[in-house]
Amino acid sequence: MPIRLETRIDGLVLLELTAHGDERGFLVESYREDAWRALGVAARFVQDNQSRSGHGILRGLHFQTEPGQAKLVRCARGEIFDVAVDLRRGSPSFGHWEGHSLSDANHRQLYVPVGFAHGFCVTGEESADVAYKLSSYFDPATEGGIAWDDPDVGVEWPLAEPQVSERDAAAPRLAEVADSLAFRTSA
Repeated sequence: MPIRLETRIDGLVLLELTAHGDERGFLVESYREDAWRALGVAARFVQDNQSRSGHGILRGLHFQTEPGQAKLVRCARGEIFDVAVDLRRGSPSFGHWEGHSLSDANHRQLYVPVGFAHGFCVTGEESADVAYKLSSYFDPATEGGIAWDDPDVGVEWPLAEPQVSERDAAAPRLAEVADSLAFRTSA
């Protein structure tokens, strides 16, 4: 059974999974609907993705508009710094960010609910494989993003000069898109 760790922003769920191993290797249960639901991961997942990125690569900060997209993120190989930014209008933490190290050694997962932008950078010496479950199907028509280096958000990325895509380099600041965001808190 995973252990739920403390997070600062309501809605984010950080889990530490249990690895069962010996000299041959290990086995980790990376998702079990009933157990994860009991720990606060309430989304129904419909798609699994995996990406590979080299050392120093930064991807994000991305989000999906209607219907929104929750993600359950883990690093299957290597190490990343995983970040979520609260985009829920009316949330006391709107525009705040939280980041956690996820790696193949610490067996942690971050649940990012609908209403958050998500991104990560590869911090390990090698490339990293990131696996994530999605609560809605990928649809390029609903893609959005905010600047990874938006000074108003102030993410403290652990890399001085990350490599980013042209799309991520040109992403707008949160202040430029805030009025168009339809994400709301459930309260």
